[in-house]
Amino acid sequence: MSIDIRPASLADLEIVRLLAERIWPACYGTMLSPGQIRYMLDWMYAPHRLRSEWDRGVRYRLAFHDGDPVGYLAWEREPGTDSAFLNKLYLLPELQGRGHGQELIRWICREVSGEGIRVLELRVNRQNQRAIRAYDRAGFVVVQTVVTDIGAGFVMDDFLMRMEPGGMSSAATA
Repeated sequence: MSIDIRPASLADLEIVRLLAERIWPACYGTMLSPGQIRYMLDWMYAPHRLRSEWDRGVRYRLAFHDGDPVGYLAWEREPGTDSAFLNKLYLLPELQGRGHGQELIRWICREVSGEGIRVLELRVNRQNQRAIRAYDRAGFVVVQTVVTDIGAGFVMDDFLMRMEPGGMSSAATA
């Protein structure tokens, strides 16, 4: 039972938004207030925001299982560098814990390595122990704590994690 990962089209950004509406409450329900989840979904997944990211060069991919969209990821190359930032990596809750997240991480590492990327970074909520463990297994390491005021009295309290995708840990590539 594997995941099929395909490039998303501009029209597919609506699928990304709809998946986020399903995934975020389950993923962050114990970490963030319902108000902050709603605020962040409205802020990060508004159609104009997704379109702006698309126009900036963020590459969106959709994950499919048995032909149905079940997750998404998005990444962008840092201009003028051999570094990239993994903006988003999400999977429906019912498919988590089955190795599909590691499959998505392996896929993104192959994708960026093939483009000459030597450093891949991401931010993860400091309370999201499940995701932190998954990224740690893949070879990411915490390099910094980042607290960002996002408005309306909310903050993002994250770890910045980094890895060299060409040197992905053997546990994650198995």
